[in-house]
Amino acid sequence: MIKMVANIREYSSIVGQAVIDELFFLGDRLKGKVVQNINSTAVGGGVAEILSRMIPLLKQLGVDARWDVIKGNERFFTITKKMHNALHGVDVPISLDELLYFQEVNRQNAKEMDLCGDVMFVHDPQPIVLIEKRESMGKKWAWRCHVDFTTPKEGVMAFLKSYIERYDCAVFSAPAFARKLSIPQVLISPSIDPLSDKNKELPQETINSVLDQFGIDKTRPIVTQISRFDYLKDPIGVIEVYKRVKRHIDCQLVLAGGGATDDPEGAKVLEDVRNAAANDPDIHVLLLPPAKDIEINALQRASSVILQKSLKEGFGLTVAEGLWKAKPVIASAVGGIPLQIAHKYSGILTYSIDGTVHYLKQLLNEPQYAKKLGMNGREHIKNNFLITRHIRDYLLLFLSLYYEDDIVGFNGSSLCSSKKNDM
Repeated sequence: MIKMVANIREYSSIVGQAVIDELFFLGDRLKGKVVQNINSTAVGGGVAEILSRMIPLLKQLGVDARWDVIKGNERFFTITKKMHNALHGVDVPISLDELLYFQEVNRQNAKEMDLCGDVMFVHDPQPIVLIEKRESMGKKWAWRCHVDFTTPKEGVMAFLKSYIERYDCAVFSAPAFARKLSIPQVLISPSIDPLSDKNKELPQETINSVLDQFGIDKTRPIVTQISRFDYLKDPIGVIEVYKRVKRHIDCQLVLAGGGATDDPEGAKVLEDVRNAAANDPDIHVLLLPPAKDIEINALQRASSVILQKSLKEGFGLTVAEGLWKAKPVIASAVGGIPLQIAHKYSGILTYSIDGTVHYLKQLLNEPQYAKKLGMNGREHIKNNFLITRHIRDYLLLFLSLYYEDDIVGFNGSSLCSSKKNDM
C-alpha cells in the first residue's frame, strides 16, 4: 500500500541539501533500469512500512522502482511463520510436505507475476524461491533479510541457503546476522521516515485527543510498547514488568499495534495478551489498523518511557521511532536493537525481566536522566537511521549490482565507486 509522502527536497531541512543532491545524482545513474521489490504483505510489519515510504521517494529521484506482493493462502503463511520462528531460533518442526508446498506456491506466483526488474530485490524468506526465474530472466537479484538471523535452526537454514546462494548478494540489517555464504553479504540497516504521519511533529491538542479517545490518564506516567502482537515481541513479559513496577510507582501500560496479513498467529497472541491484562483498567491493549499512524505517533509522544522487550528482533523500527521523538527507550539487547542504543547513553539495553523492571523504575523516578537519554537517542537516529541514508545505501547497492566493475568496496555501511562512468 503506497502512502502519500513528502517531497524528497523537504528532507533537506533535516539532513542537509548535500544529502539530497547526492540522492538525485545516484538516482540519475539508475535511469532506464527497473528496480522491482517483492515481499509477502502490503500492510503490516516493518518491511511493508518501509517500502510504502521508500518507493514514492525513489520515483521522485527518477528511479523506476516497483513493488509487488506474492500471494498465498492460510496454509502457505502458516508455513512461512514457522520458517520465521525457526530463523529466530525457535524449535519448530517443518515437514517435507510443507517445504514442497512452500516451493509450489512460490512457483505459481512466478508464473502469475510480471517479473520485469533489471534489479530484483526480494525481501525475506516468503518469496525466496522466485530466484528460480533468474536463468530465464538474466537479471540481477538481491535477497534482503529483515529478520534476526543470529541463531537460525540448522534445518530451515540449510533449506533456505540453497536458494540464498543463487542470488548475487544477501543484505542483512546487523553484523551479527552474517552467515557463511558463497555470495557477497552487505550490511544495510533499516530506517524511519521523519516526515511520515507516524514520526512527524504533532500539536499537543492532537496528542491529548488521542489519549482521551483511548481513556488514558494524562496525569500519570505512561509506559508504552508498540509492536505487532507476536510472541517474539514478548507482550506477556511486558505486562509482568509493568505489574512489578506498579507495586512501587503508579503508572499505566499501553500495548498497541496491529497484525500483518502474513502472520496467522496474531489473533491468538492478542487473545493471550487481553487475558493477561484482564481486570486491570490501567493496561490499555489497543488493536490499531495500519491507517492509525497518527494515533501511534501520539501514544509514543505521550509516553514517559517506551519499551521494546523483544525476544528476537531484526531491527526494531519502534525503537528508532521512540528515540526520534526524544523518548527514553528500554529495549532488549537482541538483533539489530544494539545498533540503535548505546547503553546508558542513547537508551537502555536489558537482558531480563529483572533488568527491565530495575531500569523502568529508575527512569520513572529520574525524569531528568530519562530526558537526557531521549535527547541523545534522537541525535543518534538523526545521524544514522533516517530514510535518506537508507535510500542512499540501496541506490549504491543497486548500482553495484548492475555496474559491478565500477564498485570496489565499502565505505562505512555504504558501497563506494572507484571511478566515474557514463551512466
